[in-house]
Formats: sequence, C-alpha cells, structure tokens
Amino acid sequence: MPNFCAAPNCTRKSTQSDLAFFRFPRDPERCRIWVENCRRADLEAKTSDQLNKHYRLCAKHFDPAMVCKTSPYRTVLKDTAIPTIFDLTSHLKNPHTRHRKRIKELTEEDIRKIKERRLASSIGQLPSKKEAAAEDNVSNNEDEPQLSTEEKEFRDYLRSLFEVVVMLGKQTIPLVIDRETKAGHKRNNFHALLDYRMNAGDEALRKRFESTAVNTEYLSATQQTQLLDVCENTVREEMLMEVRESRFFSIVTGDLVEITDEKHLPLFLRYVNQNNVLREEFLDFVPFDGDESALVERLEAQLTDRWGLSMEDCRGQAHKATGTSTTKMKAVAVLLMEKYPLALHMPCSSTALNIHLANTLPFPNVQIVMETLRRIGNFFKTPFTQDELENAIYTHYQKNEEKAATLRQACGPRWTEQHNVFDLLLDMMAPLVLCMLSITENTDGKFADSVTADAYSVTEILMDFEVVVTVVILKNVLTFTRAFGRNLQGETLDVFCAANSLTAVLHSLNEVNDNIDVYHEFWYEEAVNLATVLDIPVRVPRLFLRKHRAAEASEIQAEAYYKEYVTVPVICSIMQEVEDMFSENNLKALKCLSLVPAIMGQMKFNTTEENYADVYRNDLPNPDTLPAELHCWRIKWKHRGKEVRLPTTIHETLQLPDVKFFPNVNSFLKVLSTLPVLKYEDSNTDTASERLRAYLNSMSPTQWNKSLAMLNVNTHVKHDLDVMVDKYCRLYPEDDPEAEGESEEVAEEDGGVKQ
Repeated sequence: MPNFCAAPNCTRKSTQSDLAFFRFPRDPERCRIWVENCRRADLEAKTSDQLNKHYRLCAKHFDPAMVCKTSPYRTVLKDTAIPTIFDLTSHLKNPHTRHRKRIKELTEEDIRKIKERRLASSIGQLPSKKEAAAEDNVSNNEDEPQLSTEEKEFRDYLRSLFEVVVMLGKQTIPLVIDRETKAGHKRNNFHALLDYRMNAGDEALRKRFESTAVNTEYLSATQQTQLLDVCENTVREEMLMEVRESRFFSIVTGDLVEITDEKHLPLFLRYVNQNNVLREEFLDFVPFDGDESALVERLEAQLTDRWGLSMEDCRGQAHKATGTSTTKMKAVAVLLMEKYPLALHMPCSSTALNIHLANTLPFPNVQIVMETLRRIGNFFKTPFTQDELENAIYTHYQKNEEKAATLRQACGPRWTEQHNVFDLLLDMMAPLVLCMLSITENTDGKFADSVTADAYSVTEILMDFEVVVTVVILKNVLTFTRAFGRNLQGETLDVFCAANSLTAVLHSLNEVNDNIDVYHEFWYEEAVNLATVLDIPVRVPRLFLRKHRAAEASEIQAEAYYKEYVTVPVICSIMQEVEDMFSENNLKALKCLSLVPAIMGQMKFNTTEENYADVYRNDLPNPDTLPAELHCWRIKWKHRGKEVRLPTTIHETLQLPDVKFFPNVNSFLKVLSTLPVLKYEDSNTDTASERLRAYLNSMSPTQWNKSLAMLNVNTHVKHDLDVMVDKYCRLYPEDDPEAEGESEEVAEEDGGVKQ
C-alpha cells in the first residue's frame, strides 16, 4: 500500500514520488511536537504508537540538514529532526475544495504555550557540538540498512540495467528485435548492450547472467517492459512535482502518433516553475480511441487520478490537430470548457494561425490541400529534392531573377508551416509541378522509386482544378487574419495589439461575406488564370457530376458550383472559428498583458487591467487589494529612473527581484504566462514538441517506443538510478509470487505498465 503524507495541503504519496517518507516518532514528547507543527487537530487525540504505525511525513517538510542519505538505498532522519516546513495557506485560495486534513486554527493562548514549551525544550536539550556530532555518527551507524549480499548484488544488477535503459533513451537507440537465438529467445539492442557491458567487466551483470538457467531467457520482454515503465514514471514524476508546486497549468496536445497500430495523442503541460521560468514538458501519450466524451474522461483521469493535479487549476488548452482528428479535438475542447470554463481554448503558439484555421475546416477539398502541404514539406527535406525545386524555380522565373531569388529564399526549411503559406504555394505552383514532373521522369536515375511515386502522386493532386480553386480561396480569405496571426506569435506587445484588433478582423470578414458575389468573381478569375498557365482543365469535380443525372450535370456552371461549395462554406467557417477561438474571456485574458511594464509605457500608463481581472479573480492571493496594488505597480514604472529600462516580456517581469512585493501582479503574470497562445520566449532552447518530432523523425515508426520517447525528449530531467532501483524493488519484489498481484496494483497507481 502507498504511504500518504499527513501534512496539510500536501498530496504526495510514495507511489507518485521519489521522496523519502518518515514515520511519526514513538517518543511521546517528540511525537507531540510533530503533531503540533503539523497543525492537525484530528491527530492530537491519537497515541504516539498509533501515529507511528499509521502516519508518515515526506522529506519536503524537513530542513535538508536533518535528512541523511546513509546509503544509495536508504534515507533516514536525524534523531533530533523536527518538521518545520508546511503549507498552511494554499487551501484558502480555493475555499470550496473539500479537505480531508483539517488545519487547526491557533489561539493566542496556544501560541504562548507553544513558545514556552519550545523555550524549555531548547534550554533542557542543549548538548555541545561535539556531543551532537558524536550522536549523529552513532545514529547513522545504527540506521544503516542491513542488506544481504544477495540483495546488494541484485540492486547493483538493477542499477546496470537502468543505466542501459537511460542510455537507450538519451542516444535515440531503438529497442528493436534484430535476431533470434538458437534456443528461440529474441535478442534486441538491450541485450546487445548488456553483453557489451559484461564483456567490459560489469560483474553484477555477469554474475546474474551466469546464474540464469540455460533454457531461460536472461531478460524477458516482461522485465524489459517493467524497467522501461519505472524509468518513464520516475522521469514523469520529477516534472509533475514542479507542476504541482506551480499549481496552474495548460494542456497542449500534438499531432497523432501511431505506435503499435494504435493512435496516441502526445500530451504536454505548460506551467511556470518555482524559478518563474516558463516550461512546456512532454508528459505522456494518451490513447485516442473512443468518442469525444471518452477522450475527455481519459484526459481527466490521467491528470487528476494518476498525476494528482486538479483540472480546476487548468487555465488553457491548445490542440494541434490535423486531418479528420480536428473535428474530434474541437469537440473535446468544448466539453472541457463546459466543465472547466477557465480552461480557455486557444490556438497553439507553435502553429501559424492561418494553418490552424485551415486545419479546422471540415471540408474534404480543404483537408486534401492541407495533407498535400504536409507531404510537400516532408518531400523537400532532403538536399537532392530541395536542389531540384530551386532549379525549377530558376527555370520558370528565368525572366524575373528578382522573383526567383525571393522564392528561393522563401522556400527554405518548414516553409509549408508559415503564415503566408498559401501565397507562397500559389507563386510556386508552376515551379512545383515542373519539379515534380522532372523527379517523376528521373532521367538520371538519382531518385528512388518511392520518391518518384510520391512526386507523381503530388503532381496529380496539384493538377486538379478543385485544388487550385481551394488554394486561391484559402489565400484570399486568410489574408484578413494573416497579420493578426503574426502578432499572436510575436512579442508581448504584438499579442496585446492583436487582442485589441480582433474587432477589425471580424469586421473585414463580415464585409467579405456581405459582398461575397463580388469577391468570389475576382477569386474565381484568379484560379482560372492560374489553371490556364498550368494547362489544367476548368471543370466541376467528377465525383459531384456522378451524383447528378447527365441532364442536370450539363447545366451546372463551374463558377456557381465553387461559390456554393467552396467559397461560401470557407468564409463562414473561418468567421465562426475566429469568434470561437477568441471569445470574450480569451480577449480579457490577453488584454491583461498590459501588466507588462513595456506595454504600460506604450499605453502612457493609462491601462485598465482591473476591468478584465474578474476572469482570474479567484486565482489571486488578495483580490480585494488588486486596484490599490495595480495603482502602485503603475506608479512604480511611471516614476522610474531614466536609466531603468521597462521589461518587455512576462518572463523578464517575473525575474525582477521586487515583483514579490506585488503578489497579485506576480500571480496574474504567472497565470497569463501559461496560456498556450503565447510563444515560448527562450528561443535558444528546443521545445518539447520539437524534441518529440526529432525523436519520431530519427527512426521508422516500427521502432517507436513510448517509454524511450519519454526519456529521449526529457533528457534535461534528472535521472537518479538509485531511485529507479528502489522503485523497481517496491513494485516488483523478486521471487515473491504472492506479492505479484499487489505489485501490479501499485504499478497501476504509479502510472501503469506500457505495452
């Protein structure tokens, strides 16, 4: 059974933490002091024996000097250790939450008695420094764990195994089956590395190997899964401890990943750590099966039941979905907001707004265009294909060298993910077709058959008039949101300006919708002209004609068809999506960025954050004093010295030493920083989503492993091998069949065993 911490407002338990847990002391006097410091009124009536048997405190509540690591396998307390570090106020921020561990309110008489007892205790128990040091040494010797030779050898063996697992993850070495032994046992990279270590002199591995029966697999697939699972959960718990301490977070999900024939949703958490630094960490893969309600329940269970977080503290959500999954993720976002209104649904900072808007359109022709864009982006990642594209650009625009140079520079890495991607695609349509045809012919034989087949397939799609019309309409409609989207992914001042310009964006889209006949005429003419250049026949899609009788089909005009089935649905859906993504609460949150001093200066210190503060009123430590505090905050920066520069970002503001004297402003900025629409300010650091993408691109899909992906993406997280050994011994006791069922239950609590 797991140990739960008895401290108020502490939710740690031994199966979800690498911290040591300590029993209440049997000594009645010392035990009484522990209870007194805990401020748990319900524990005062219990005897020291009862407390010692049933209650624990985790190491977070003791001064680090009081905690001794007597060996790699055991942590103990000094005999005189008293818990002094407690959180006795955080429950006040959420008064509606039920608390199992009630905190005792101290009267003045209680405080006086406590002071008297502590004074008497300190006078009566003042040993000399030499005596105290001697006692510590004796205590440490007495508490040294008595491990048998077999136990020590088993732990050394486990340590070697975990060291290999961590290396597999860090070095992006796939855990693939590459051969089978004569005895029928499967061998993989894990076994190969263990062999190498044994040959290099690892005695713990060698002894274990020699003691294994000849007809038994040295390290079974089940044991490998258990090792990977413990590694993964240890790394995750290290990050979750930071999230719990920070309290507020946002959910970010990535593109679907298919592992072992099952679709999974990469799940990231965005939060501000105790050093006031914004973090966005990869936490897990969530199964994508089931309907929207099932996925919402799965996300909630993952975050609350297994990870110990509260969805009431979720302040944002962003879902980077593509293809058919976009509709499902939009429904998931709506369901989450119905349950948790402050989990604001926003676009993801790592995806251009125009790309996001196009991805959300549920029309087959639009989804074909977006999928083709992704294919083109992947196709031109190699130097050979990129060189071929640049040659095609120069060939097509040989009479316009300036245009050719501009396009050559624009079609660099990840050009298919930019804000102006549809403008670029139209300018490059002719060179793209020319390039793909050249690769398909493959006269010099430098391209593989798979590459030429892919080039032919993309050419067939680009040479379809419906695709040309769709790209032209997307380009023209999304022109009105392009500057708005760029600002959203810009500096803090740009985001603030974007929040105040949304009305103008919606006004422009409404004006287009009101005059759709005129606009469509111009857009359709642009599509026809491009089709003429590319020798693409102008016609209604064949699938549509097949659904109608021949007599009716001859009467269908192409221009009228594309207006009804492409232009009007696209403009209406874009307008609706913009309104949904930037609701009143979303805009209020973004307008609170005026708390950043540089924006206050830009606004001549005439800002009105208190008008929007009601969105996060319950998140502030002292909401009643907010108006006065904001006034002082403005005065501080308005009357600064000439040599003082105004901080320009949330991160820069949070790093100020005196921001702690403005608790409401400090809390406000931390909550705002977690919003997923704001860009990650540390441009020198790869984001977790980029590291995950790099891992997935580094090997074939058949070699992907969820646990190794977790280790690879989170190499910056501390890997304590001794903690992993302790956790493994707790979850999977060796040679104890009776404990097998119990260990499986504990593994469920600790994060579940990955297949």
